[in-house]
Amino acid sequence: MSTIRLGDTAPNFDAETTEGKINFYDYLGDSWGILFSHPSDYTPVCTTELGTVANYKPEFDKRNTKVIALSIDDMESHKGWVKDIEETQEVKLNYPIIADEDKNVSNLYGMIHPNEDNKATVRSVFIISPDKKVKLTLTYPPSTGRNFEEILRVIDSLQLTAYHKVATPANWKHGEEVVISPAVSNEDAKGLFPKGYKEVKPYLRMTPQPNLD
Repeated sequence: MSTIRLGDTAPNFDAETTEGKINFYDYLGDSWGILFSHPSDYTPVCTTELGTVANYKPEFDKRNTKVIALSIDDMESHKGWVKDIEETQEVKLNYPIIADEDKNVSNLYGMIHPNEDNKATVRSVFIISPDKKVKLTLTYPPSTGRNFEEILRVIDSLQLTAYHKVATPANWKHGEEVVISPAVSNEDAKGLFPKGYKEVKPYLRMTPQPNLD
């Protein structure tokens, strides 16, 4: 059973999905990615989650982020479940679900926690950057649905860090002030952050979110 840590290279794999056979790296291309697992098909919490992600897909697209789900049930089961998701959640499923019957992907990513259930996957979330590094891991129990607003918030934060040399403070939301990385000198900060910054302490400098007009 693999343990995936932050900074690890996300394992590549080939898999059958509801949108055909994929290679994970090819599917992601130069995008950010979210891989998230479900304990099994035809479960109530999962049904709401998959519908929610379909509704959020335009937001993921704006962030150059591809989503892909996984369940250890087979393709025929997935196809029937997709119909139920679309009917009950009033959406069109617009991303693939992996059929992981042999648990290859589940084991690669450590999604089965034997003390919770030795057959079903927990609700894992992996956010993967374009260089295929794991940037976030979250693990929920099978009974707790995920908060996809939080996952969007984390993607926004990760992308700010990747592209603008800032971090985000507690409870940060898009549009609020961010923290300048300690690795950036005050002299460099003047050029990097033309909106200016506020030095609360030498190690705590706040600046308006840099990717907004």
